Amino acid sequence: MFSRARSKVIAAGVAAVVIGSGSYGIVAATSSDAATTTTASSSHPFAGGSGSGASGSNARSGPAAGGAVGTVSSVSASGFTLTTSGSQKVTIKEASSTTYENGTSQASASAVTAGESALVLGTTDSTTITASEVIVNPPSSSGTNPGGQVIPYSKGESGSTQQVGQIPSDYSPGSGTIVSGTTADKATEAALAAYPGGVVDRVVAIGNGDYEVHYTGVNWPHHIFVNQDFQVIGAND
Repeated sequence: MFSRARSKVIAAGVAAVVIGSGSYGIVAATSSDAATTTTASSSHPFAGGSGSGASGSNARSGPAAGGAVGTVSSVSASGFTLTTSGSQKVTIKEASSTTYENGTSQASASAVTAGESALVLGTTDSTTITASEVIVNPPSSSGTNPGGQVIPYSKGESGSTQQVGQIPSDYSPGSGTIVSGTTADKATEAALAAYPGGVVDRVVAIGNGDYEVHYTGVNWPHHIFVNQDFQVIGAND
């Protein structure tokens, strides 16, 4: 995960994941946040969001907590654009409440410049994220993940049916509880560190205390599973 010094993180231990072009440590944490029960839906919000297993994907009732990591492409008065390692273009909207860090230090919006790497957390609506937090040059550490590599989105190409790691036994596509706040942020960071290239558009709590992080903008994976210690444990289509 992209670790940083901030008061809302309660460190309980460290796990780690390795990614294609770099590696990031996962800081385990505990928290509780408001949540909303979902209902079944087969739709995905944008290109690359569907694959061979898309028909049973978790519901999307509207914009939800998520995020993305990539390189800042351009900057404007109201926000910036981000290009992920999977070539997804994401529009980032900034607000007066958006907070900024550069590495592990507090920063301002001026830290966001073209060519810099950035992790964005906030509310995802298709290819637009309204940022609650922007971390420029997120710090990294090494580790391993359950296996499998992101398959970037390619128009007309089908997704993979591969399944890696551990899929929670009580996971049922189309149900769960959408979570927000610190819980969603920690799960999003863990998923993006293990499988960069796409966009997290929601985080769903499943019955055994684990989370399903829904991933779009790639051909694989579309579901990344994170345990209650915010360690990535598996992924599938």
